[in-house]
Amino acid sequence: MKVLFTHSYFLKFDEKQYRAAMPYPPLGTLYAMAYLREHGFEVKLFDTMFCDSAKDIRQTIDEFMPDVFVSYDDGFNYLTKMCLTNMREACFDMQLYAASKGCKVITSSSDATDHAEEYLKHGSDVIVIGEAEQTVLELCSAFKNNNALEIISGIAIVKEGNIFKTIPRHVIKDLDVLPPPAWDALNISPYKTMWMKHHGYFSLNFVTTRGCPYKCNWCAKPIYGNRYNSHSPEQIVSEIKKWQQQFGFTHVWFADDIFGLKPNWLKDFEFHIKKAELKINYKIQSRADLLLGEDHIKHLANSGCTMVWMGAESGSQTILDAMDKGIKVEQIYEATRLLKKNNIHVSLFLQLGYLGETMKDIKLTIKMVEDLLPDDIGISVSYPLPGTVFYDKVKEQLREKSNWTDSDDLSMLFKNTYKPEFYKQLQRYIHKVYRRKEGMQSAKKIILSPSKRHLKKVLSLWHLIPQEQMEKRKLKHIDPDATASL
Repeated sequence: MKVLFTHSYFLKFDEKQYRAAMPYPPLGTLYAMAYLREHGFEVKLFDTMFCDSAKDIRQTIDEFMPDVFVSYDDGFNYLTKMCLTNMREACFDMQLYAASKGCKVITSSSDATDHAEEYLKHGSDVIVIGEAEQTVLELCSAFKNNNALEIISGIAIVKEGNIFKTIPRHVIKDLDVLPPPAWDALNISPYKTMWMKHHGYFSLNFVTTRGCPYKCNWCAKPIYGNRYNSHSPEQIVSEIKKWQQQFGFTHVWFADDIFGLKPNWLKDFEFHIKKAELKINYKIQSRADLLLGEDHIKHLANSGCTMVWMGAESGSQTILDAMDKGIKVEQIYEATRLLKKNNIHVSLFLQLGYLGETMKDIKLTIKMVEDLLPDDIGISVSYPLPGTVFYDKVKEQLREKSNWTDSDDLSMLFKNTYKPEFYKQLQRYIHKVYRRKEGMQSAKKIILSPSKRHLKKVLSLWHLIPQEQMEKRKLKHIDPDATASL
């Protein structure tokens, strides 16, 4: 039996990410392919990352003539969790064509989990719910042997005209039982070319864990839930070393929701990095309350960590508490201090427009950015995803639009304190405030440590200061009352 795997993320459909030029392969898809191949199935990958159209896959379907077509999104990449509508429509197009050619169609994605009925109407025979490797294997075996699907855990199908969901599937606890991702099935060249052209180095994505045990009420976890399971440090280091020799990357993005949470894991990871004489820089995602131990941060630094993206969200304790974030603003400040002390760059994820947020809260977030002056910031607006407490609070308002078109959409999908256009303009303003503050900091540093980087940032002040004022005027025009004290 022949199985064709693909995914529904098209880089060219997301202009913001295309400009950023930091593509990462569909890691989750490669894991599933490896698992199926290990069990005797003939598998092939059609990678949509650099395609121009959903129709680009048709020639491969015609030539490979798969028995099963699997649209399997990379659940480790936050961009796929956003369930962007242009990617959804592309998936529908690919599924319908595969179905027209007689393929059995399996879909595994966060979006398909949340909108199973729509996907089943657009060519899919079965939706995988939850962790998918074992489920896809059982489905392909059932198709091969003409067995019933109803006994397979973790799926949604149409039965007697209605959506029928089977019992949930348990997640895999020992991740080392999984074969390594099928990197050999991927054409790595366009990824490496784009990275080298735009950034001068090549970064590749790996994961050490699955899941997140924390319960922020806006964060959806349709694949792994609140479980948290790990690969062994030995396996991760071995895998990175093997593929570094073949692909030539010098940087890794660990796409874990939370990196290095288990006690002693990070210490062991550092040990195996040094034992293998592996030279690598990497970036991670983490939480402020996990970054307060000097030993923890030293293990990060000593094993090659150069950047931490911290889920700060807000500089207002009121908003953090409303989100059930479980951290204190003071912890964000202290974690940033410790990371910088150990020469690890700090970047902050910020979220505007959470329910009840006022200008007082917004000003506290701006103050935090100015006080901490991180190495980068990523600003979004609150985005309701099915299965969350936050979504349940606003779902009655999500009629005309419930998903963004692309990652730069930033539409406010529900009624909030201020107008939707206010939040779009606000993120532009905060970016200018941040860049202006960064330039001013460089002006102080350039006296003690002259460098082209500092000089460039200082010179940027000539246009950043008037740009900041312009963005501020636009913001005041949208809502004069709210911004009176800004």
